[in-house]
Amino acid sequence: MTRIGLRFVLLIAIGATIGCDRVTKHVVATTLSEASSRSFLADTFRLEYAENTGAFLGLGADWPLPVRTAVFGIGNGLLLLAVAVVALRSRWPRRSLVGVAIFVAGGASNLLDRITYGMVIDFMNVGIGPLRTGIFNVADMAIMLGAGIIVLEGYRCARHSPSTGSR
Repeated sequence: MTRIGLRFVLLIAIGATIGCDRVTKHVVATTLSEASSRSFLADTFRLEYAENTGAFLGLGADWPLPVRTAVFGIGNGLLLLAVAVVALRSRWPRRSLVGVAIFVAGGASNLLDRITYGMVIDFMNVGIGPLRTGIFNVADMAIMLGAGIIVLEGYRCARHSPSTGSR
């Protein structure tokens, strides 16, 4: 794949990730914000509106606003920028770059919510009986998918690289 082709794929991945997240959050905010949760597949999948001022599973939601702004706004923005810069400067493999693009796009979409609204809209919950996930959104799934791609690609590259140790 050419450099232009790779850039095009990365831009599509970023645009699709942010676009899907923005659209789903808008739909949920307009249809579920004042409604009760909706359950599907024998309560395996739930849609329920939640405003999350904290991080994963609401961590830090009770922190003072300046602390939340510093950690979840400024810190998050710097982390996303650092990940993108390291990946590009280190010339990571193409698949890893796709993972980074999806990871950064998910993080950037949630960051946009935090900057614009001071919170993130979460709306999906998966589980069986009392064993359930926290409530999450499309950007959260993108972050996890991107991180998974990066880890799997790193493992794949490590397995296929020539060993540098002596026998």
